[in-house]
Amino acid sequence: MEVLLRPHVLLLCFLSSSVLTALLAALPADQELDRISALPGQPPVNFSQFSGYVTVNEQQGRALFYWLTEATSNAHTKPLVLWLNGGPGCSSVAYGASEEIGPFRINKTGSSLYLNKYSWNRVANILFLESPAGVGFSYTNTSSNLKDSGDKRTAQDALVFLIRWMHRFPQYRYRDFYISGESYAGHYVPQLAKKIYDYNNRSSHPIINLKGFIVGNAVTDNYYDNIGTVTYWWSHSIISDQTYKSIMTSCNFRSTNTSQKCDDAINYAMNHEFGKIDQYSIYTPTCNSSGEKTNRSPRLKNTLISPRFSGYDPCTENYAEKYYNRQDVQKALHANSTGIPYKWTACSDVLIRNWKDSEASMLPTYKKLIAGGLRIWVFSGDTDSVVPVTATRFSLSHFNLKIKTPWYPWYSGGQVGGWTEVYDGLTFATVRGAGHEVPLFQPRRAFELFRTFLSGKDLPNS
Repeated sequence: MEVLLRPHVLLLCFLSSSVLTALLAALPADQELDRISALPGQPPVNFSQFSGYVTVNEQQGRALFYWLTEATSNAHTKPLVLWLNGGPGCSSVAYGASEEIGPFRINKTGSSLYLNKYSWNRVANILFLESPAGVGFSYTNTSSNLKDSGDKRTAQDALVFLIRWMHRFPQYRYRDFYISGESYAGHYVPQLAKKIYDYNNRSSHPIINLKGFIVGNAVTDNYYDNIGTVTYWWSHSIISDQTYKSIMTSCNFRSTNTSQKCDDAINYAMNHEFGKIDQYSIYTPTCNSSGEKTNRSPRLKNTLISPRFSGYDPCTENYAEKYYNRQDVQKALHANSTGIPYKWTACSDVLIRNWKDSEASMLPTYKKLIAGGLRIWVFSGDTDSVVPVTATRFSLSHFNLKIKTPWYPWYSGGQVGGWTEVYDGLTFATVRGAGHEVPLFQPRRAFELFRTFLSGKDLPNS
């Protein structure tokens, strides 16, 4: 939906820095209460940060935690991008903010932060949301909510969050807005986009100027995802021919129930053929530290399995759990103000185990949003065996979209960054050498991908 730039937004572009500072100081008081002066161990930065809570359901006491890192320059003119991690039940602060697209990385001891050269807030204002309630610092006062979460409530709560957040931050009303994420956010992102699209069409004064979304290694369609995952295992020599045939003949991927033969075949593959690899990045080292979670639970639902290169630290997830459980860090973030009765964790096992409603296929939602004219990009790191590139390609192939620009290699830093094809209504791109968390494994290529997405252009072919 196209919304014209409002006069007060246009005016901001021509104000002097002193006048702009005075205007921003006059913004709502509750916005200023959320301002982060500095995080413990943080290097100096030239951008503003805010974090805190937005209540999305008063009756049940659900409140979602956010962290906004504004753009490093001209924040008042740059778009707003919401980032969501998946799981379902995993934290956007743990993954998106702290090891993927955020401005900071956490050192090994959890004592200090250092800058991410390829932070996405170089080109946009990035809003991280811990969703749904029960993830990270987001909470509910109704304990049963932790066991009855699902897609529908997650999308509705996220919409309420955005509407209320923009009343707290009126400078972002009508701003170009995009949604991004990965993994099970392959559900969250298009479902929220549909909620916003419908809200805008119903409202006489919509404040969310949704332009599109970009999602990576995305859970898309149960049937095609499963077929594509097993195909990836076999084509990348993770499983034997015999096991591949056994899985394909004994598993009914169209059913929500599995047979004993199917379970046995998959368990044999994982326990006897996979070996001790990181399934999220099959060619890179696993974490061998004493704090390692040796049986790291896959952060997915409704797939068969329910990082990496030079410079990558496979134990990085452990550092986030050290840092965000520090009381001084929580105080600086205005987090855990109600005294949540459990430690902050990167993923909530309770939510993952008890997820209720999950759409079997996101393809109908994509079709509606493509028809609605949104800019839609889907990308895949090609060393992920959890939601692999083959799964995404099988799903997207069933759109039967008209090809605008045939398959070609795109470039970053003088090297092939991946491959891409542009369709009428959707762009698909791979990121070469990236695992499940693309910006973690290939930060420069991920940044170039994101910057090109925002520009509305095609990825560079030379």
